[in-house]
Amino acid sequence: MDFFNNLDTDMSLAILSCLDDPSDLVRASAVSRSWREFVIKYSLSKNLCLKLFHQLSSVDHIVETSNDRNEESSEAGSSSVADTRLLEKEHRAYALLTKGCTSSPIGSCIADAIVASSTDNFPAESILNTLDERDQIGQTPSYWSSTGQHKTSVPETLLYKLNGDLCVITEFSVQPFQAYFQPGYPIYSSHFVRFRLGHLSNNSQDVKSESGKMPAENNYVWTYTSQKFAMAQENRLQNFKLPEPVLCIGGYMLIEFLDRVQTQEMDGLYYICVSHVKVMGRSLGKSFQVVNPDDSGKFGLNVLSYSDPQKMEVDVEPGMLMRNIEQLLNFLNRHPVDVEYVWPDSDNEDGDEDGESDDEVL
Repeated sequence: MDFFNNLDTDMSLAILSCLDDPSDLVRASAVSRSWREFVIKYSLSKNLCLKLFHQLSSVDHIVETSNDRNEESSEAGSSSVADTRLLEKEHRAYALLTKGCTSSPIGSCIADAIVASSTDNFPAESILNTLDERDQIGQTPSYWSSTGQHKTSVPETLLYKLNGDLCVITEFSVQPFQAYFQPGYPIYSSHFVRFRLGHLSNNSQDVKSESGKMPAENNYVWTYTSQKFAMAQENRLQNFKLPEPVLCIGGYMLIEFLDRVQTQEMDGLYYICVSHVKVMGRSLGKSFQVVNPDDSGKFGLNVLSYSDPQKMEVDVEPGMLMRNIEQLLNFLNRHPVDVEYVWPDSDNEDGDEDGESDDEVL
């Protein structure tokens, strides 16, 4: 006996709306055909998703181009059938989206370091160094350094690409750099740090910068800005946990360093230097793609895969990523490696005294 048959619509909605786990809603939709139709008709999966992550109210439309499903044909058919198909598509997408946002594996979310607002010695002190877990490579310290400033109020920023258009961010970590090779071992921290999340603007230009300087600020739309966190002038990885998980729409993160602290003895200028940056959260990059986000905040959502986000592999932390040959050359310029070539043993043990064999050397 289906007790929902004895309840009015409002009471049924009140009961099912108490479910706060997306898996429970999916199970409810599998009880019977009538339950499935009810869950889909009243968009319960979508409502739960928007309740947990209000930023998703900006989704303008959903497209299915995953390997698991083909986009339904938009050809002839009654409007009621089209509406039902749309609701079914939204049910699938939002059920997966909610599950991914709440239960996919937590890991490092940085895919690449893009550019800094300034760099003192580019590329030797590039932003790329902040992704390397080592404090030094060989005898060379690994860190990013800003240019020097006379005023403490001049801010600095670091721009990163996350490993997915959709990432649920839970925590940021930053380690200031301690110059152990300078008198007094100064730590070049800032008083405060702030984080922004967002996407490229429709009017954006190429973000590549050969000088290591930040491209125009109007290239990006920041949909989330954190509070200001106080930084300690200490040589350690400092963690900044968000009050609640935040959904990054578009896959870009900006770190703002506010108020300089430390001067360099040799020139008396204020610098900000960073050894390491980490971002922890849940990446949905293998399941979803953000499509054409506009400056008003609206965007399309492309479903890439309906695989269970709990079972999807977590990418290994990228460390020092190389976007192209230029980055590889910059890396070698920053950290030259002395290679001692060892000649292989000769296959001819009875060769000539001068070590040359009878084989022709090309």
